[in-house]
Amino acid sequence: MESVQDPTIDFFIRQTWHKISRMYNQQATEHNLTISTGYILLIIDKKGTPSTQLGPRMGMEPTSLSRTLKTMEDEGLIYRQIDAVDKRKVLIFLTEKGLEKRKISKKVVLDFNDKLLGKIPKNKLKTYFEVMVKIDQIADEELEKLAQ
Repeated sequence: MESVQDPTIDFFIRQTWHKISRMYNQQATEHNLTISTGYILLIIDKKGTPSTQLGPRMGMEPTSLSRTLKTMEDEGLIYRQIDAVDKRKVLIFLTEKGLEKRKISKKVVLDFNDKLLGKIPKNKLKTYFEVMVKIDQIADEELEKLAQ
């Protein structure tokens, strides 16, 4: 079997994300968090976030998300509440402890973002975002084809 000498686009994205993920997880571990819990803390809105919105935004499967939310609830980071208007909807809120851990998560993400902004020229970042949006669109198209 022939090996690919030049990494494919998707390989390079995966390799880079793996390094970023390891970096975030190492920092998260210092605060008794994981990358998943850190991101969930950042996504949850002050007015509450429906649990059904978290999965798609996180890119997590429902079973993994349920397990993570249960752990976060057990650790006192979040609580669930039935929506006052739509009783079928369960909203997720941050506890005081969750708000504190959110500040830590936000600082870690923003610090890394600032490092990137300090080392990558704005015009290259603009191109990067344009390319990533296009890759995302193509991946969506491929997923739609596979679903048919």
